[in-house]
Amino acid sequence: MTSIDSINFKANIANEDVGFFTIQNKHGIEASFTNYGQRLISLFVPDRDGAMKDIVLGFSSLVDYNNSNEKYFGATIGRYANRIAKGKFKIEGETYTLVTNNGENHLHGGPDGFHNVVWTTNKISENEIEFTRVSPDMEEGYPGNLNVKVNYKLTDDNKFEIRYFASTDKQTIINLTHHSFFNLKGEGAGDINDHVLMINAHHYTPIDAGLIPNGEIVKVVGTPFDFTIPKPIKEDIAETSQQLKFANGYDHNFVLNKTPIDSEGLVLAAKIMEPDSGRVMEIYTDEPGLQFYGGNFLDGKIVGKSGKAYNCQGAFCLETQHFPDSPNRKNFPSTLLVPGETYISTCVYKFSTY
Repeated sequence: MTSIDSINFKANIANEDVGFFTIQNKHGIEASFTNYGQRLISLFVPDRDGAMKDIVLGFSSLVDYNNSNEKYFGATIGRYANRIAKGKFKIEGETYTLVTNNGENHLHGGPDGFHNVVWTTNKISENEIEFTRVSPDMEEGYPGNLNVKVNYKLTDDNKFEIRYFASTDKQTIINLTHHSFFNLKGEGAGDINDHVLMINAHHYTPIDAGLIPNGEIVKVVGTPFDFTIPKPIKEDIAETSQQLKFANGYDHNFVLNKTPIDSEGLVLAAKIMEPDSGRVMEIYTDEPGLQFYGGNFLDGKIVGKSGKAYNCQGAFCLETQHFPDSPNRKNFPSTLLVPGETYISTCVYKFSTY
């Protein structure tokens, strides 16, 4: 289904082979990856008439990924997704200093985070693939040798399942997520402001001008951040909210409610519907937070795999996570991982139509 030539992803980086891999379920939903950054390159999903379209932003070659100013299209993010204030945190009184790459702050694991390394690949079956890597002690400033495994599966009930596992030999922090930029109309098919979004959260974490949480957990009711009843993304985006001004739109962490849950015990975090195509995407997770990013910093200068420019608000991200800057906020859920424990996190994107 994908028209991308796999030869465009054949390379050797730091003595590691890079390639292109595809999985598919029995209904024809297809996901393509590269093991560079463990990136989702394309994701073909049917509309209400059965027509398949690629719904994630990205490029058709490894060269384009390397040359782009947007470093995170489709990538696995680690060791710590989102921001850590001033690139510093403490474990048992010892201060660790991370590489800063977002002003004075640390973002998405640093410039050589998980998005910028090569992963070992194991294609388990036609519908399942797995990536592994050992992140060495003090990589980007993080303590501990971290063994990481990420499993992707396309099920026959149209779920795209992502399961993260990690262990460490030294106390460390961890917060992994998936960073696809979605547009349910199709990649490069205009803005996402008519998408109808529900976020299952009665609270969110406000930010400061540096997009770092200020430590408060605030009710969404009466604010532009109330998505508890489905509404178009554009409905409140023009409100004169200082929070929206800080991020040029939505780029905030939502504190997920603990119900409803599915048969696996995962919480329904969000549901988003696109009226023209009829595509629906539900997100389920065992994480406490969800970052909603509205593509505010896309500026039309990036041209994607189909030759279309990616304009402002041309995609959205819904990233399951622990909260930003949690290591520096005692009132946020802990992201500490200690030897002998296994980090497990699950994110499921379920597709349907209406």
